[in-house]
Amino acid sequence: AEWCQGQAMHDKTLRDLTGYRLQRTTGTAMQRYKAVFAEFGLRRTTFSCLSLIIDNPGMRQGQLGEVLAIERPNLVQIVEDLLSRGLISRAPSETDRRAYALTPTEAGRALFARSLAAVQALDARMTQGLSPSEVDTLHSLLDRLQGNAEGPL
Repeated sequence: AEWCQGQAMHDKTLRDLTGYRLQRTTGTAMQRYKAVFAEFGLRRTTFSCLSLIIDNPGMRQGQLGEVLAIERPNLVQIVEDLLSRGLISRAPSETDRRAYALTPTEAGRALFARSLAAVQALDARMTQGLSPSEVDTLHSLLDRLQGNAEGPL
């Protein structure tokens, strides 16, 4: 455009907004994470679901959707993907026969371990130059921002 020829563009006004900085950071980071997940045939949501199922074997499918705030039709597709790839198994819940309990398979555990190591390496690159205390502070601040965003406006 004519108005910016020969002039450097500045986004100072936008960078004064926390939401803008979060959006820019998240967009850049998610591109990196997406590439790492793709190396293992995963997406962010399938990785997250597999993580929760490994950490909570026998959890009900409905619980998984609640924890990750995934709508039922989307969750069904994700669970079917994990099942068809042999990464989890599904059986009627022992406590509620109307629900299904999800359990990781050995293949699921192995794939998750390999992908987690790659994600942790990316996490380390993203936080390089920060002390462990600063990373803890960053996590705490992000948790607070999320809580504030979820609260009443």
